[in-house]
Amino acid sequence: MKKFITNIIAVSSFVFASQQFSAQKVVMNREVDTQNDGKMLLGNQFKEQFLKAPYADWYVKEHDEYAVDQKAISELKKAKFNTYSLVVFIGTWCEDSHRDFPRLMKILEELKYPDNKLTIIAVNRKKESPTGDEVRYNIQKVPTIIVERYGKEIGRIIEMPKTGYIERDLAEILKKDDSSVIKEIFNK
Repeated sequence: MKKFITNIIAVSSFVFASQQFSAQKVVMNREVDTQNDGKMLLGNQFKEQFLKAPYADWYVKEHDEYAVDQKAISELKKAKFNTYSLVVFIGTWCEDSHRDFPRLMKILEELKYPDNKLTIIAVNRKKESPTGDEVRYNIQKVPTIIVERYGKEIGRIIEMPKTGYIERDLAEILKKDDSSVIKEIFNK
């Protein structure tokens, strides 16, 4: 009986510790002041943060001026892009992020992409975030746009889209995913 009680206490302690660990809150919309770069976003962000100063200076202009490739948008809709998850790493100090992140957001608006499938993580110049997600995703450059399905990465766009258009690169990623699903079905 004593051993049974000891085991119950040990298991209870483990469960409590696990709950404490998994209940950690992610701080959203963290902003820091830096000596060299001024204000900088760091860590998980809501997209609305980019409509505030000083980020709106570059975000709004690029977002509004970007002409979305409607053919690629149609392909993404047909491929059910909204069923995929996106993890986006950006630097608010980075010119490539200034160009491509607002474009990505415009593309997602065109697709009526659900906010709950989008994770935006801002990193510092060392490509670090408070949560350390950059290590898990092996982030070397920003922006990096990662497409996931069922928690598994199926493709990424690193720094610049290969085709020159994010939406075209995303469509190519989904085409590769569809072909791998077809191969998986026929190989069973």
